[in-house]
Amino acid sequence: MGKVLWFIIVLLLAFWLIGFVMKIGGGLIHLLLLIAGIIFVIQLLTGRRSV
Repeated sequence: MGKVLWFIIVLLLAFWLIGFVMKIGGGLIHLLLLIAGIIFVIQLLTGRRSV
């Protein structure tokens, strides 16, 4: 599950950067990036590590 979350976070970050540079994407990608960031912080705080 952890690898899937990391993949989603990296993918959303890449799409956000593309949208930021090309001025496309709008609020949806920012919302998804925010959700991915919250999931990342929760994963760090709970200390669950799946390798």
